[in-house]
Amino acid sequence: MPKKADASAGRKTATGRKKGAPGGGTAVGGAEAAEEMPRGGAGGRLRVTQVRSGIGHAATFRRTLRALGLKHHQDSVVVPDNPSIRGMIKKVEHLVKVEAVED
Repeated sequence: MPKKADASAGRKTATGRKKGAPGGGTAVGGAEAAEEMPRGGAGGRLRVTQVRSGIGHAATFRRTLRALGLKHHQDSVVVPDNPSIRGMIKKVEHLVKVEAVED
């Protein structure tokens, strides 16, 4: 029995590359590069401000905003600088602004 051809074979993505083609992915550097998160010292703290609404975004993003303590648009919280918080910030980086807090 002959094998069926892969449905995605030959289709191109929005960038014009075939799926799975080498060199794909996001651009690094230039205007499209994301800003780097501020570096806090050991035991440092970060001020996280919600700058975009969670409305219209996935429920996981809204739950992450709540877990960070952000309840509404333009709300700010000061959180400890640790890997778990940085992971949450990374997940919703398109919805928040992050600043290092000076003690």
